[in-house]
Amino acid sequence: MIETVSAELGESARVISSIDPKQVLDIADALIGVVKAGGQVIFMGNGGSSADAQHLSAEFSGRYLLERPAMAGMNLSNVAAITAIGNDYSYDTVFVRQVEAYCRKGDAVVGISTSGNSRNVILAMEKAKEIGAVTISFSGPRGRMREIADYALEIPSTRTPRIQEGCLAAGHAICGLVERGVYGKKAVFIDRDDTIAPDVPYCPSPDRFEFFPGVPGEIAKLNAAGYLVVVVTNQSGLARGKFSESDLDAVHAKMRALVEAGGGRIDGVYHCPHHPDDGCGCRKPEIGMGYDAVYELGIDPRKSFMVGNSDSDVEFGKRLGCRESIKVEGPGGFAEAVSRILGS
Repeated sequence: MIETVSAELGESARVISSIDPKQVLDIADALIGVVKAGGQVIFMGNGGSSADAQHLSAEFSGRYLLERPAMAGMNLSNVAAITAIGNDYSYDTVFVRQVEAYCRKGDAVVGISTSGNSRNVILAMEKAKEIGAVTISFSGPRGRMREIADYALEIPSTRTPRIQEGCLAAGHAICGLVERGVYGKKAVFIDRDDTIAPDVPYCPSPDRFEFFPGVPGEIAKLNAAGYLVVVVTNQSGLARGKFSESDLDAVHAKMRALVEAGGGRIDGVYHCPHHPDDGCGCRKPEIGMGYDAVYELGIDPRKSFMVGNSDSDVEFGKRLGCRESIKVEGPGGFAEAVSRILGS
């Protein structure tokens, strides 16, 4: 029986990991545009999809991860409205009547249906298109909804539970993208060795760490311009036994102190402790360190930059989705990169 449970969990994971990320990003971008223009996002669905509609709308009006102003998200699952409309007219019209009442041109209407053929959802989406709203469907790979929507999220499964799980997972990703796209912070991700400090191989002690001339002041300029500063550094010396975590912490404590003495701050320091052969997800150019920073610090990568001295640094920034990755060389390279960022 344990293997049966494991198989179901594995199927769910495979379906979720097979969702087209471009569909997720396109939907998020459309919703960012709606929210920035002052519109609202209206969710609807039946049964479990109704619960998902309530859940996702609450992520907008409450919060997903960031502390920020409320975003206008609502759902059409009000019991009084549904039973009144269903009783007085028909169940097919429970959503379209509410769309007529609440939806305005420039809003977004999100219909959720595992089959993609829920008539009451389809009628409401058609009305939303007449009004001039952006229409979005969450469904499986079948059904009419995805054909009439401006943007369609297709969960690659024909099994209802898997479609429901995929809709919620993708919905969460969309909530995060919208939240960061509207209210996320801008940042500069910075490599450490040979970017802002001379490379001391497997630097074991703060006594051996120093910045290139002028770096603390350049970081202060970024802070003054509203950028978070995040150091992302591969430190395979940990896996090789060249130094300990406490040794690395001491080096980074000195790094922070030197920046503070120069009037600036480092908002986050992330390091990969693994050997290059470990196949981890955090050693640059993999984006694990950046992904953690994005979620923990509320960063919007598309407002952000990456600065480093290697091709892997540049690739890291591209994969993370940064606005630009800047490759630097030599002691004066970081100052040149800062000038470029501030002039953009």
